[in-house]
Amino acid sequence: MSTSCPPYAPFLGFAGVASAVIFSTLGAAYGTSKAGIGISGMGTLRPDLIMKSLIPVVMAGIIAVYGLVVSVLIIGGLSPDDPYSLYAGFIHLAAGLSCGLTGLAAGHAIGIVGDACARAYMFQSRIFVAMVLMLIFAEVIGLYGLIVALILNTRAGEGACY
Repeated sequence: MSTSCPPYAPFLGFAGVASAVIFSTLGAAYGTSKAGIGISGMGTLRPDLIMKSLIPVVMAGIIAVYGLVVSVLIIGGLSPDDPYSLYAGFIHLAAGLSCGLTGLAAGHAIGIVGDACARAYMFQSRIFVAMVLMLIFAEVIGLYGLIVALILNTRAGEGACY
């Protein structure tokens, strides 16, 4: 056993996997539920607008896919047969946290914007374009985390066991 590859190093990688999935899914679930409440409230009075108002729900679901992609990539770097360095463990933890926490923030923003804009859309149809723009900027927060996680994951193989 070397100091650069301790037996607990894979724990950090698995914590990165869990962080990516758990936090991004929490963000997606919150965004879906919060936007869904607004859409349901709007749909009782204006059922003709429901289909156009489902955009926040779809965008919130995409956040969970980001976490799934990162977790699958991290799992690809974990093997019980190969040595796993502490460096790779910290890289994978950072990748999981960057994707998961930005997914949580993006889902929160999508939920709030989706709820408020669905209710406003019931009274003023011109809010639709503004809603889509706000949702795009909220979604891109999660996309930034995905990009950082992908870049980090490419660096995980640089750690060697001595």
